[in-house]
Amino acid sequence: MDYRSLGATGIRVSRLCLGALTISPLQRDMPVNEGARVITRALELGVNFIDTSQFYRVYPPIAQALEWYSGRDDVVIATKSYAYEASGMRLALEEALRDLNRDHIDIFMLHEQESMLTIKGHWEAVEYLLKAKERGLVRAVGISTHTVRGVRAAALVPELDVISPLINYAGIGIADGNRDDMVAAIDFAAACGKGIYAMKPFGGGHLMDRIDDALAFLLDMDNLASIAVGMKSRAEVEMNVRLFSGQPVPESLRAAARVMPRRLHIDDWCIGCGTCVAKCPSQAMELKNGRAVVDPSRCVFCGYCGAHCPEFAVKVI
Repeated sequence: MDYRSLGATGIRVSRLCLGALTISPLQRDMPVNEGARVITRALELGVNFIDTSQFYRVYPPIAQALEWYSGRDDVVIATKSYAYEASGMRLALEEALRDLNRDHIDIFMLHEQESMLTIKGHWEAVEYLLKAKERGLVRAVGISTHTVRGVRAAALVPELDVISPLINYAGIGIADGNRDDMVAAIDFAAACGKGIYAMKPFGGGHLMDRIDDALAFLLDMDNLASIAVGMKSRAEVEMNVRLFSGQPVPESLRAAARVMPRRLHIDDWCIGCGTCVAKCPSQAMELKNGRAVVDPSRCVFCGYCGAHCPEFAVKVI
């Protein structure tokens, strides 16, 4: 496994990061012990970096895996929160420390920032994290974003250490530009000294039939310290570790790791309130004839829409 420094943070991470969204209630909704076994296998094979979020509600299996794993103190945890005020961010940090059973969080980020206007509008939360960093409760502060604007804005904020952008070779899910726009923004942010790790390398599953090409594209980007990949089985973990390590992957392992195609399902009882449309970070949803509909070519199956649906009518299946 290749390990790289995450910008100027002093944090060293495996090139493969385990994205915990897949095992969360927003997607696979795996039992705690089952999810913990997947995470533990990744740690055993050299993955030292886990990406999660307060929003995912997936701290319990991560905490269980850390309890089982003998090298738990070497594991790097990145989490995120939508909190935009100091009080909310304080609660988010306290929750992460308590539920993960840790005395610090390595990387704490503002979840899904869209532009400089968004970052400045949430500055009270940033200031709280900076004070937590001074107290040793947080090692690095950053943002995650699905937009080119968000990457370029964060690059210009000296207080932000880390950026987690959406990037894949087809550009699926980028809300305000194309792949090349995002690559240029990432290069700019790296030149500004930011630590960068990617999300959605396979476009939420759209690129699983081109996994080798999709991964090769990102691994050729030297400015990406790590790439977060959602994994929900030991077979997926073992396949991805081999791919990231440049080892051949037996067809039997590829078959075992192969996932069924996913889709976003909208139930008949959708009331057309538009909440899911407003919350979709990929701008893949709209209202037609009083009901929510999805553009399958843009959907990255993150499940954020379903998490906000007041009628529980939207889900990834």
